[in-house]
Amino acid sequence: MKTVRTPDAQFESLPDYPFAPHYTEVPDGDGGSLRIHYLDEGPADGETVLLMHGQPSWSYLYRFMLPVFVQAGYRVLVPDLVGFGKSDKPTEIDDYTYARHVAWMSAWLEAVDVQDANLFCQDWGGLIGLRLVAAYPDRFARVVAANTGLPDGGGLPAEAAKPMWDLYATVPIVKAEDLGGHFASKDGPPGFFFWRKYCAESPDFNVGDVMATVGGEMTPEIRAAYEAPFPSAEYEAGARKFPSLVPIFPDDVEIPANQEAWMVLEAFEKPFRTSFSDDDPVTAGMDAVLQKRVAGAQGVDHVTIKGGGHFLQETKGPEVANEMIAFMKSTPSK
Repeated sequence: MKTVRTPDAQFESLPDYPFAPHYTEVPDGDGGSLRIHYLDEGPADGETVLLMHGQPSWSYLYRFMLPVFVQAGYRVLVPDLVGFGKSDKPTEIDDYTYARHVAWMSAWLEAVDVQDANLFCQDWGGLIGLRLVAAYPDRFARVVAANTGLPDGGGLPAEAAKPMWDLYATVPIVKAEDLGGHFASKDGPPGFFFWRKYCAESPDFNVGDVMATVGGEMTPEIRAAYEAPFPSAEYEAGARKFPSLVPIFPDDVEIPANQEAWMVLEAFEKPFRTSFSDDDPVTAGMDAVLQKRVAGAQGVDHVTIKGGGHFLQETKGPEVANEMIAFMKSTPSK
């Protein structure tokens, strides 16, 4: 497996990111290894908070939440997924699969020996993070899911995939600034189809454009920080591939694994809260699914973050962190 590693010079003088790097090697599944970067802040003996990001962000997304947890006495772990941030990046699109992402982060979880973690997961941080909870329920104390989900085919038969694929084939490649309009539209193909096609096929794909579209207002310096891990197209394979790995078509190879994960989550009785934005066009409605299906979500005071957008860590970070701290303090882990 060919990989690249973003030069350290790309990460110099990033605004509001003074955190020391930590690294762990995990098997790449192809006979080699991958270096995963993570942040480890706060007291080593503090209760652990694990923050997991999605696409196309990295641990920089949590720069406003992390200090709030540390000030409250928590140990905070923030990994960069493989293909993102300071972690190694396989260069071939086909090297990225959902199963491999779960395997890589499972190996990281074991290597760092994460125990009794309070997981906050957003976007792909949830698609991977909730699979980790299902695989290692004893390693987690609580879960807060934000603007994420765990697609499992919705009960559709595999043969229902063909008309969906036919519809997807008709979707044009649009500009990044037009993606929000397609998510908001109630006419035509689903907005996620446009997102997937843009990331997979657009010759103008740019991480900064994506963050500017769904990440709220940002200065040129912050935009540059999100672009920092990707100095050239060679580094972007993971960022381009992630939307294509979301199992939205009922013939997706990962649906059985997600269905198995749901069986564990439906019996997962530890405290589980949703903390969704009221205006996220990407994951609207998924909070209701989690609230209904996860055992530990029953009777919990779920919260809605007003005006948070998709990347609520960027727009409402301290508020989201304080809401999670209140949740942890009010719900003893089982």
